[in-house]
Amino acid sequence: MSGIHEKVCIACQADADPASEEEIQQFVSSTDWSLINENGVTQLFRKYNFSDFEKALLFTTKVGEIAEEEGHHPRIITEWGSVKVYWWSHKIKKIHLNDLILAARCDVGYSSI
Repeated sequence: MSGIHEKVCIACQADADPASEEEIQQFVSSTDWSLINENGVTQLFRKYNFSDFEKALLFTTKVGEIAEEEGHHPRIITEWGSVKVYWWSHKIKKIHLNDLILAARCDVGYSSI
């Protein structure tokens, strides 16, 4: 899914259609993201590794800025040497196209650190 980070996010409503299985599988198979199931909700997950806490914190801030810009927020866990990011759409309890777009933007942010 080349260039997905450049797509425009749309507001996700409770009746929004989730991303298709094909879109999700294509994204996951071409990135370092994986699918996990937590409490019956499928989520995108990726662990980013860093050489120290300062870089992990810098990346966490970048992810927060990405999230705030679109009004769509992930679960972020920052630890020494790593940041875990989880994307899913809370309103539909599934993965929406927005989640794929913002996960791809995280990858772009990671490549700049």
